[in-house]
Amino acid sequence: MTQTITRLFDNYSDAKAAVQKLEALGIPHSDLSIVASNADGAHGEHHHGHDHDGVNDDGDVSRGTSTGAVLGGAGGLLAGLGLLAIPGLGPIVAAGWLAATAAGAGLGALGGAATGTIVGALKEAGHTEDEAHVYSEGVRRGGTLLSARVPDELAAQAETVLHSHNSVDAATRGAAYRSQGWTSFDENAPAYDREQVVAERTRYVGAGSETVPRTGSSF
Repeated sequence: MTQTITRLFDNYSDAKAAVQKLEALGIPHSDLSIVASNADGAHGEHHHGHDHDGVNDDGDVSRGTSTGAVLGGAGGLLAGLGLLAIPGLGPIVAAGWLAATAAGAGLGALGGAATGTIVGALKEAGHTEDEAHVYSEGVRRGGTLLSARVPDELAAQAETVLHSHNSVDAATRGAAYRSQGWTSFDENAPAYDREQVVAERTRYVGAGSETVPRTGSSF
């Protein structure tokens, strides 16, 4: 039997390291998926009909076009990251089965706006309604979502990998969001812009499941 393990990361670099560790455990690319906010432009920008070369925070060269992008310098799942937009999330980079489900198409066809929903994809993967909403909101606010379908015998190791790279579970972050007046993910709400993402990433202190919201946040 297999189970789906999903966690949110406030920093893409933590999620990237976790992906590489999961691959080292022997989990195939077809059972891994990553959906990362690109509201801050870290992975290159969308351009309509024009190429744009850039370097992201990890030093990887990205090449973004209106039909998608590949981030160089990383093997495995991360080599297939593509630029797209999913309703409510704004610009993202994504790879793997979860992103393909959310987009309603194979990743090879991604580019521009997707037609599916991230909440629906997460629920289809076996997550509860609440988990799906919290994880979707986390990406909207600038986070990175990593999901792995793992055999039962590797589940404990996979959980350890995710926890050791500063992941945040749905219950912890959901409680923090609700303390700010949030109720559920709304795909019709405006996506976060660059400044809001930066502010959100500084809202939490600590690491992983111990993160708590700072007081006095402005929005």
